[in-house]
Amino acid sequence: MGQLTVGRISAHGLGGAKDLPIPSELAIAGAVAALVVSFTVLAVAWREPRYDAATSGRTAPAWLDRLTSSRAFAIVLRVIGMAFFLYVAAAAVFGKDSLINPFLGTFYVILWVGLVPASLLFGPFFKAVSPARTISMLFAKVSGVPEGQGLYAYPARLGYWPAALGLFSFVWLELVYPHSTDLGPVRLWCAAYLGIMLIGSAVWGTTFLARADPFEVYSSLVAKLSVWGRRDGALVVRSPLGNLDTLVARPGLVGVVGVLFGSTAFDSFRESSEWLGIVQSLSVSRILPDTLALVAFSAGVALVLAAATMATGVTGDTPRRALPDLFAHSVVPIIVGYIVAHYLTFFVEYGQQTLIQLSDPFSRGDDYLGTADLQVNYWISLHPTFLAVTKVLAVVLGHVVGVVAAHDRAIKLLPPRHHLTGQLPLLMAMVGFTAGGLYLLFAA
Repeated sequence: MGQLTVGRISAHGLGGAKDLPIPSELAIAGAVAALVVSFTVLAVAWREPRYDAATSGRTAPAWLDRLTSSRAFAIVLRVIGMAFFLYVAAAAVFGKDSLINPFLGTFYVILWVGLVPASLLFGPFFKAVSPARTISMLFAKVSGVPEGQGLYAYPARLGYWPAALGLFSFVWLELVYPHSTDLGPVRLWCAAYLGIMLIGSAVWGTTFLARADPFEVYSSLVAKLSVWGRRDGALVVRSPLGNLDTLVARPGLVGVVGVLFGSTAFDSFRESSEWLGIVQSLSVSRILPDTLALVAFSAGVALVLAAATMATGVTGDTPRRALPDLFAHSVVPIIVGYIVAHYLTFFVEYGQQTLIQLSDPFSRGDDYLGTADLQVNYWISLHPTFLAVTKVLAVVLGHVVGVVAAHDRAIKLLPPRHHLTGQLPLLMAMVGFTAGGLYLLFAA
């Protein structure tokens, strides 16, 4: 959220190369070198697939499995999620139209950015607390419809494409729309989102929510990098890479990762001096050029990924057109790395501010949660070297994990003689993502 700032809070980016302990050129060169070295080591030491969804993971403790599988636990989570939703909705409807309304911070910080750490720690977090899913389940219970069912089966060919469109509409609101911090437009977006989710779930059941809800799909993707998974219904503990390998490739997955990765890169680019100069020279509203640039970044990531994965030579029994979605899981750790690099300061500091504001939802001096007297701790902004190193390491680690995930998938799918040569186009794409992403972060 480039528009939301409080005090010293900077929304995104590294704050410029001046904050870095090393020159930007050296950091980018080091990151690219780490990527190439990782690929070389994998080529030598990793010659057989290591991940199998049917066997990977250790069974979690029985008491933990019983707890997380119980209906009572699911109900408690839904009640908590619904109560929080109603509390914030009251602030949206009856609160003041200003930046101190906690609805805005909840929407842009706790929901959008907070989904990442919550899903990494707890698995598919949003699915468990989603108000749209809860309301849909209540409607089904009242109407006597079997839980999860709709009037029709969800079309498999749609896959994740509705979620990709939903994610694009969110990032357009956040990054392009000039009134993204006005209460009215954000309330309208949320009302439209909730209405679409409820109608869709009534028609196609909860499968629609799993494929079309932008927040649930985003959370579930990131959750594949957690240690929690399920095998034959039982809770298991897996390595994040093993869990990531269980992601089912469906149509539209490339579109989802394209929007998530491309929009984050665009958010850095949109405030660069080069882009600001171009927009100013056009003498038009920023909405059109920013929209075109956002489309270009999102589509560009998807097209580069598609081209790199399809240029693999012989693919055995796997249709070439299926490869982009089959390899799209390797972009998920890259997205998480950039989210950390891009939103870390914003999440930590504006997240604290939102927690303070939540105690006074109607801006009347109330202190319902007992947090109104807390103060924002700006420690992370006051330690730029730590911040810069953390962000660069997050980007590099995300790409290295992505390379490992792609390598294991390539060994499964490609004929032995193409195990290495078939991965080179994707490696080049990831090198480009690394260099370009770090450049934008440094330039922001």
